Amino acid sequence: MSFGFLGIQMGFALQNANASRILQTFGADVEHLSLFWLVAPITGMIVQPIIGHYSDRTWTKLGRRRPYFLAGALLAAIGLILMPNAALFVAFLPALWVGAGFLMIMDASFNIAMEPFRALVADKLPTDQRTLGFAVQTLLIGLGAVIGSWLPYVLTEWFNISTTAQEGIVPLNVIWAFLVGATILVVSILWTVLRTTEEPPEMIINESSQQEEKGILAIFTDFWKMPKTMRQLGLVQFFSWFALFSMWVFTTPTLAQHVWGLQASDRSSFEFNEAGNYVGVIFGVYNLVSAVFALALPIVAAKIGRKMTHAICLIAGGLGLISIIWITNADMKWLLNISMIGVGIAWASILAMPYAILAGSIPAKKMGVYMGIFNFFITAPQILNGFVGGFIVKQFYGGQAVYAIFTAGIMLIIAALCVYFVDDKDDIVQKINN
Repeated sequence: MSFGFLGIQMGFALQNANASRILQTFGADVEHLSLFWLVAPITGMIVQPIIGHYSDRTWTKLGRRRPYFLAGALLAAIGLILMPNAALFVAFLPALWVGAGFLMIMDASFNIAMEPFRALVADKLPTDQRTLGFAVQTLLIGLGAVIGSWLPYVLTEWFNISTTAQEGIVPLNVIWAFLVGATILVVSILWTVLRTTEEPPEMIINESSQQEEKGILAIFTDFWKMPKTMRQLGLVQFFSWFALFSMWVFTTPTLAQHVWGLQASDRSSFEFNEAGNYVGVIFGVYNLVSAVFALALPIVAAKIGRKMTHAICLIAGGLGLISIIWITNADMKWLLNISMIGVGIAWASILAMPYAILAGSIPAKKMGVYMGIFNFFITAPQILNGFVGGFIVKQFYGGQAVYAIFTAGIMLIIAALCVYFVDDKDDIVQKINN
């Protein structure tokens, strides 16, 4: 059921690890990177609730969720192929703007694909299996992300594909990695589409309860009436995703400046691309840790509760990001992998625990739209970060991106404190105690 997420997350990981590098190659300044990355949360904020709303009301030969993530995967694959090749379109627009445009296509497409996958798991699994279901999904997300993150490095180290290119041109190892990612994305999605069944809505929802407001404006009504647990999780999500956005945007310049000791103006040297390759390595590490730790999440949550599990994981991630500030030269780069262990633990929990907590508070007939609305609490902090993150780095951090990573670590610890205020009535531990 969740196998398609292997390909989706592989493509998403390629974007996360390489988008800043590609945009810098095309001429973007460090302080402007977060503005380009705004494309992701803005498209997610718009697309996911709409897709959720209509997938709740769709029924085709492929079911109601599968048509959406199939279409999203095909569009995302096109974006993956074209983004690193944006320089081919310079006759029409500057490569930087073409690259940003393809980034927008990828982000919109990933959002079309992701939201119905979340809803599909919640649709098909009973309450006592949802933590395990989202944990398995996290495992596959982690595996896909490991492959995607490491692929440019592997293509260079194992297959001698060039990691450098002329100024303004993306290296060949990145171009090939995106092409491979697009292929695996389509194949894995087709596997889920062909191997998974869906029940017609009338088998899931009591028809007598379907007297609901129709039309796209119903999203606003649903937003206003969101469950209390969703509102409480919103604060946790705000600090978590503000931190993650900083990590994705500023890790490449952090490694280039703080660890490799390069000038901010260096965007094409061998050392810059070596730092860019190593971003993929450490992102692969945190995703590998996430994939493995996901298997333990249901066991830990059954022992100490989902809230405590999530809080501890977020603290581990915060400490991991904070520790990067003490890694100050390329000879110490291996320590970055240790820092990413904590990040991987947090990432596993972020991908599973909030959704497991949330699913029990959502009416079955609204599962798709509320999973989409919940994305507001993911996208809003990223949008805010996109507008202020680069400004803060330039004006307050002296252009040193490492301090944005340090702040991100603090944010994850604040998110852990906010978990205390979440009401998880559906927690298995609470059921046992009662």
